Amino acid sequence: MPRFFMLGTNLSGGRAMIYGRDAEHIRVLRLRPGESLTVCDGMGTDYRCRLVRSDRDEAEAEVVEVVPCKAEPRVKTKVICGLPKGDKTDFIIQKAVEAGACEIMFTVSERCIVKPEQAEKKLERWNRISEEAAKQSGRGIIPQVSLLNSFASALDAAKKCELALFMYETGERESLSNALSEAKNVTTAAIITGPEGGFEKYEVDLARACGMHICTMGNRILRCETAPIVALSSLMFASGDLE
Repeated sequence: MPRFFMLGTNLSGGRAMIYGRDAEHIRVLRLRPGESLTVCDGMGTDYRCRLVRSDRDEAEAEVVEVVPCKAEPRVKTKVICGLPKGDKTDFIIQKAVEAGACEIMFTVSERCIVKPEQAEKKLERWNRISEEAAKQSGRGIIPQVSLLNSFASALDAAKKCELALFMYETGERESLSNALSEAKNVTTAAIITGPEGGFEKYEVDLARACGMHICTMGNRILRCETAPIVALSSLMFASGDLE
């Protein structure tokens, strides 16, 4: 069933008026009056609708049923990644949204090659990728994508969560399975992964001082775009979201 977020939609009297890009998309999909679609309010509620009419600039749909979105995970998870090169960001955003992240942040760290000012102009496109992935995967929210200008900001964002996981490839660590043993008892979590070159030891020490779990994901070395998705999927499974 086609899915739209209430970005350009007004709801009143059991009718949904859809404008702008979403109205155009309805025409592209060739939806006909009487066919079904879903409008989501972006806060986890779905409005199941029946299309009444579709014009060039707007569409009108009748609300048939209002239900909670079943696709939203119980644990709200922030995925915080070291800013990678090239279009690896696009892959991370798309797959993290599909896997259940509630927010995606890219941060600078010592070994990042890309500078924040180079990435800022991509924010609008990143959030469009998040929106499209949210529609495709049936999410009840559009996870926000943002850019943090310092590693300290990343740690600050993560330590506000009940469970904070810091992925590190060497040194003294605990198993991810051990760190996830409390996943069913929390409602907020954060996952921090590094850029292509990983983290400097002092960055790991700072994370440990903040009370985070310094975790290993086994003996295989994962690419910077793979690690956050593996960690997030593991968290979703441990919290009971992937049954």
